[in-house]
Amino acid sequence: MTADALQDHLALDAPAADLLFREARTATEFLDEPVTEEQLRAVHELAKMGPTAMNIQPLRVTWIRTPEARERLVQHMAEGNKAKTAAATAVAVLGYDVDWHEHLPVVFPPAAGNQEMFAGNEELRAQMGRDNAHLQAGYFIMAVRALGLAAGPMGGFDPAGVDAEFHPGTNRRSIMVVNIGRPAAPRHDRLPRLDFDATTTTV
Repeated sequence: MTADALQDHLALDAPAADLLFREARTATEFLDEPVTEEQLRAVHELAKMGPTAMNIQPLRVTWIRTPEARERLVQHMAEGNKAKTAAATAVAVLGYDVDWHEHLPVVFPPAAGNQEMFAGNEELRAQMGRDNAHLQAGYFIMAVRALGLAAGPMGGFDPAGVDAEFHPGTNRRSIMVVNIGRPAAPRHDRLPRLDFDATTTTV
């Protein structure tokens, strides 16, 4: 589909589509410009609006803001991600709340009566928490882009080590580390994307 044909179907203008999708890149290097507390709060305000199963909203974010916390996180990153995380403007550890069911009376009152069932099924709770937190991580990345920033999501780290470091004795489980900031110019061209026929089936 051409850019003009696509634009005919969009409810947002071309610059917005470029910002969120077409021109957005996964960032590995960032400019030396601060990311403010207000910007991080704005990311949350956007990301929290995306849908989740039964509105459970299991995503939890640990912002890594101090140099000391950054050093503690870097030691748990995969070797190829250490320098990226050390140099990023801001860093977020994304995880999920294993006890998300405790919030059902607030986030989804019609299902409040299911608390006991979920409390007794740890495996189901963990699966729903992980699945929906990954879904929310996508919203989180798009929210970062909506602020004109770039995200560098990474799975190359030791989740158990990060949880022991930052979440001991809590109900949080880490799933992703995201570097955030104003992106430096990318060093490489965008990698190819698979086309419609390669990825979809019509029945």
